[in-house]
Amino acid sequence: MAAGAQLSVTDQRRLARHPVDHPVIAEHFRKGDLRLHIANLSAHGFMVDDAKELARGDRVIIRLPVIGRIEAYVIWCRDNRAGFQFERIIRVDDFLAMIDTLQPNPRLRRSR
Repeated sequence: MAAGAQLSVTDQRRLARHPVDHPVIAEHFRKGDLRLHIANLSAHGFMVDDAKELARGDRVIIRLPVIGRIEAYVIWCRDNRAGFQFERIIRVDDFLAMIDTLQPNPRLRRSR
């Protein structure tokens, strides 16, 4: 049996990324709780800039404002960064409310 995530969604990294500065505690199946720092966020995933302990296909569960608990899979790793894909679709209105919470400065928000 293959280990790790079996991702079927095509690469969607071209979507608008919103810069954020959001620390989270991720629940990892084998490694337990990991402290991660989310550097940017899109409607389909996020990037962390302190991913020393992660590998492609790893699964984590994080808690985000408005969204709550959500599972995500590591799609890519490079240096200390890693990109994650959410396991489910986030509704647009919930995503925008989350961005408003994580980016209180309107100058940092992308135009809608």
